[in-house]
Amino acid sequence: MASTSDIKKGLCIKYNHDIFKIIEFLHVKPGKGPAFVRTKLKSVTSGKVIDNTFSAGHKIEDVRVETHKFQYLYPEGDTYHFMNTEDYNQITLQKSTLDAPDLMKEGEVVTILINTEDNMPLSVEMPSHVILEVTHTEPGVKGNTATNATKPATVETGARINVPLFINEGDKIKIDTEKGAYTERIKE
Repeated sequence: MASTSDIKKGLCIKYNHDIFKIIEFLHVKPGKGPAFVRTKLKSVTSGKVIDNTFSAGHKIEDVRVETHKFQYLYPEGDTYHFMNTEDYNQITLQKSTLDAPDLMKEGEVVTILINTEDNMPLSVEMPSHVILEVTHTEPGVKGNTATNATKPATVETGARINVPLFINEGDKIKIDTEKGAYTERIKE
């Protein structure tokens, strides 16, 4: 058993007969009244995100997890295939358990959290940034740069990202996987 002081991003807990992963949390100490922890929880079974508030000192049931490195192989409908980089065992996961499936490139190595009680995969943690090639974008119009103007671009995985006007087709860009946002252009 853990308490609210042990809450951190990525912690998996049992709550309402389901397993949830904490994706955001905020400790709040109001001027009047007891402290509490405001959280955003994502169900690892359905992918549904809920908001919940725990009072300070509330006991939570954490789930013991192990992390393993897996290589993303290929998608097949709504299932995604991964291979363990240590023993070459393959597993399949539903699209709903992935945080940013549209930013995963075949061959990408990700970290998968596995419940130690039943060896079921719980969630996939992407690297903080990925480098992808722009496959389609409209040319930027010169003179439209008064402020940080952006335009939509499609990258090699099919994801649509807003990029600055100077980005062209064939450019490689660095994308923040947590926000799904452009970070910088990669020079070769």
